Amino acid sequence: VQLQASGGGLVRTGGSLRLSCAASGNIFRIDDMGWYRQAPGKQRELVATISRGGNTNYAESVQGRFTISRNDAEKQVYLQMNNLKPEDTAVYYCNMQVLSWAPDDSPVAGNYWGQGTLVTVSS
Repeated sequence: VQLQASGGGLVRTGGSLRLSCAASGNIFRIDDMGWYRQAPGKQRELVATISRGGNTNYAESVQGRFTISRNDAEKQVYLQMNNLKPEDTAVYYCNMQVLSWAPDDSPVAGNYWGQGTLVTVSS
């Protein structure tokens, strides 16, 4: 299973970006999906998560500005980021809890991360 994140870039304060993350591999089911971020010199922190049933959870710092969504048919998770602030500058990582098939057809449960996409918000 591999996750590929995209959509980062440079934006001015108040601007918007949309991050995408696509999963590939011999996947049976994807449960929770989420976005995390890591700013320079800081620990990785949760941004938002979405369950298979569509329940969402947001960090207080992004509540009301960011929206997480998912497309299970496409095996993708998205993060719409509006009203961006300089403190949102970080590398953003997608995360998925995946049930996949091993080569011997046995089920494998795993927690997977994308490679990270850089979001820079200028003041």
